[in-house]
Amino acid sequence: MESRSFQGVVRYHEQTKHHFHRFAKSLGYMDWDNQPNPFRTYEGVEIIRLPLLKSDPAAGYDDLYTRHGNQSRPFVLEQVAGFLELSLGLSAWKSIPGSQWSLRINPSSGNLHPTESHLILPPMDTREAGVFHYNPLAHALERRAVVPRELWREVVTHMGYEGFLVALSSIYWRESWKYGERGFRYCNHDVGHALACLSLSASLQGWKVKCLNGLSDEEVQRALGFHEVEWVEEEEEHPEILCFVHSDEAPDVGPRRLPPDIVSALSGLHFSGKPNVLSRDTYRWEAIGEVALHASKPVTPEKKYRYGAKEPRGSTAPAPGASKIIRQRRSAVAFSGRGSLARDQFLSILERTLPRDDRPPFDVELMEPCIHLLLFVHNVLELEQGLYFLVRNADHMAEIQSVSNPVLQWRKVDEDVPLFFLQAGDFRRTATRVSCDQEIAGESIFSLGMIARFRETLREEPYRYRHLFWESGMVGQVLYLEAEAHGVRGTGMGCFYDDPVHEIMGFKDNAYQSLYHFTIGEPVEDRRLGSHPPYAHLKPQRL
Repeated sequence: MESRSFQGVVRYHEQTKHHFHRFAKSLGYMDWDNQPNPFRTYEGVEIIRLPLLKSDPAAGYDDLYTRHGNQSRPFVLEQVAGFLELSLGLSAWKSIPGSQWSLRINPSSGNLHPTESHLILPPMDTREAGVFHYNPLAHALERRAVVPRELWREVVTHMGYEGFLVALSSIYWRESWKYGERGFRYCNHDVGHALACLSLSASLQGWKVKCLNGLSDEEVQRALGFHEVEWVEEEEEHPEILCFVHSDEAPDVGPRRLPPDIVSALSGLHFSGKPNVLSRDTYRWEAIGEVALHASKPVTPEKKYRYGAKEPRGSTAPAPGASKIIRQRRSAVAFSGRGSLARDQFLSILERTLPRDDRPPFDVELMEPCIHLLLFVHNVLELEQGLYFLVRNADHMAEIQSVSNPVLQWRKVDEDVPLFFLQAGDFRRTATRVSCDQEIAGESIFSLGMIARFRETLREEPYRYRHLFWESGMVGQVLYLEAEAHGVRGTGMGCFYDDPVHEIMGFKDNAYQSLYHFTIGEPVEDRRLGSHPPYAHLKPQRL
């Protein structure tokens, strides 16, 4: 018998689908007077200003995905500052006359940034261990609690080696303000993007990010002291994930959870700080509150995931350095319709999205791969126009074929990349139509829908609904960086007509569902926009 939580998750997913004849529920207009502040701060706490990088890590772009060639840095505040700057910090300011807004390293739906980060750090540079919130606008840590030295030693003893903890949380209101009921989906896309950013930035430090996948949401909430916070209604932070960051040189034998006594000790700390008010008024979307409960994660057996150690094909990216690509990532707003990629470049981009052991970002060990790519290929040289499918988990291949339209050809394209040709044709109009009529999907080099193994993934573990979106966000982040590295640009698209995408594949039920769209092409720059450095508003900090 299907559980109540599974039924609730499926009900929300069906309710928030876009259709040709109607969109998912939202206010239907932009309530600019209540636009949420994109920056959370905790008032009345100690502020630790972080230094900005004097020079970026020297790693080349390929080193971003291998980690082993990057020197392992010590766990000191200066290195943690660099880790945060290149994962969750600001990347630029954009402006038009009379208006200015920030961009960040981690992308967000509508640039609304519902994702917050918290860290539990060891004693560093004469400072006590503590629980901190990261404020990207000030590039600063806000101390919310002091962690006794003996408690931190218990954490290190349990984990087996030195490191620190980093968590992500979501403020649903930041997305639902614009997107209504569908905002829960977009919040979880953004968690995936941020998680990939953390993993890739850690790689530059010679560190590895590991999900503590056995913890429950309640345990993460208590460890971060959220139970002690007086939240403004609808502006609360919902715990998403807690990870341990450690040196890549450490043996990968540690646990994937914290024991109850350590969680209890952390939850018993004195937490301070009052979260700032984000909006004058808020609106409650009952559907989001309900699905958040149905998709909440209980305590689960901790699990170590293995994805295979096959060596990747050589990269075709001519990019200079990893940090440069991370900093220059942008979301395109329009494509020329004239861009192209060589076949080898296209395959190289897709190959980066495949999970492998010891290859960031997917070796955070979130879950078994459940996201596959349905591709609309418009202008890849030496590759026929048409529909293609990238199978990211070979165990799903037979099942996907069995639920797909039998006329699809499933012809293998390459020996090394699990890409299959389905159907020939010019699918520009189709790609545009199913992506909410956004021309950027049809004027691209290629666009895609991320297809999740849905029903069987969630039947016994409904909380995986969030994880499916996280995985799609992680795939999207790799595509963003790969596009930049190949001299083009990407854009994530949360707006698409769900069931018309499924009809293209011939799906008759919810065994597989589309969760996220993405497109890559030659960008058309908006010359009206001014660009400014990310932290020109700050004075240099010294430790």
